[in-house]
Amino acid sequence: MSQNLQSIFEVYVAGVGPSSSHSMGPERAARLFAAGLAETPARIRVTLQGSLAATGRGHWTDRTLVRTLNPVPVDVVFDSQTTNLPHPNTMIFAAFSAQGDLLREWTVCSVGGGSLREADGRPVARAEPAEYPVGNIADAMDYCHANHLEFWQLVEQSERDVWPRLENIWRAMTDTVKRGLASKQIILPGTLELARRAGTTHSRALGLKGTPRELGLVAAYALAVAEENAAGMQVVTAPSCGAAGVLPAVLYYFKARRRVPQRRILEALATAGLFGASIRANATVSGAEAGCQAEIGSACSMAAAAAAQLLGATLRQIEYAAEMAMEHNLGLTCDPIEGYVQIPCIERNMNAALRAIECATFTQLTDGRHLVSFDDVIEVMNRTGRDLQAAYRETSTGGLAQLWRRDIETRLRKPARS
Repeated sequence: MSQNLQSIFEVYVAGVGPSSSHSMGPERAARLFAAGLAETPARIRVTLQGSLAATGRGHWTDRTLVRTLNPVPVDVVFDSQTTNLPHPNTMIFAAFSAQGDLLREWTVCSVGGGSLREADGRPVARAEPAEYPVGNIADAMDYCHANHLEFWQLVEQSERDVWPRLENIWRAMTDTVKRGLASKQIILPGTLELARRAGTTHSRALGLKGTPRELGLVAAYALAVAEENAAGMQVVTAPSCGAAGVLPAVLYYFKARRRVPQRRILEALATAGLFGASIRANATVSGAEAGCQAEIGSACSMAAAAAAQLLGATLRQIEYAAEMAMEHNLGLTCDPIEGYVQIPCIERNMNAALRAIECATFTQLTDGRHLVSFDDVIEVMNRTGRDLQAAYRETSTGGLAQLWRRDIETRLRKPARS
């Protein structure tokens, strides 16, 4: 058995977007660094490396650091040349006196979901420790079968004050959906000038009937959260900001359209958190480490597990839904255009939410037995992510990002029409 799971409240963290690894993580690191200083420095230098250097401007990393460390002057250095890093999202904080003396230096890594890790690999703890007796989903299934528990009951047994804390998380998720649907903002921040679509998608879906209406509403809920994140508003990581729209969209649909009681929604949220905690413990939820499969794929798995439970699935069927959701996201690249969490990120939230419900529905037609386990597919996801070229791991140098840049250059070279 692997190391026991950490708290699901390392998976669910409320914070400001657009990126848990590029804005939430650096903000937390900056606060910790400042709190650890014995005196107020004259200035602070923050060196961003790896993916943080490549896409930090589009993710507002520099802005976040300057705002968080204010009123101390901050120099943000984008170092895209240094290799052999402890993590693709590495930051070096350095504080200096008025005389230029180095007061303190700290190398820290933003490893996804707003979590931090020391350069030597030690986690920088955030949530109150949990006491899980399991290290992965296979362990969890064995434990639950042996003790006649559901997945959510294992979470209830292992976490402190789980239901009030999950109520707060669910309230924050619900607020984000509602804000996104009601937003009057027309264009999202950034050079792409991308239009918000959640509100119009929602109103148009209500004009449809039957299955198209239901699918359209799920799409609208996912777009609402993803667009709020892209606008730098508060979201809840599930397991990251870039994938924050998937799970809330699915759960909000079951609550609003299928009238599922809130207690059952919270139980599904607990189960989804358990699957997210297992991914964090045995792989990664960082797009910079393993591509978008680690973010959207993980969110899709979590949402599929939650939806399957709400549909009355067995433990085995829930595990199958989560496995299937990840299996068909394997190899998904992280290639945000201009570094913004907008294209393809926003539509991927919508796509993953719909896929999660499909996976959960299909498992109801089976007895839950299948060949590839959830833990197996997470191991494969992790290895696949490490094998991806760096261009496809949140550097904006490959895939859609490269195509966009090439098309821009082509248009600029074309002579203007007379």
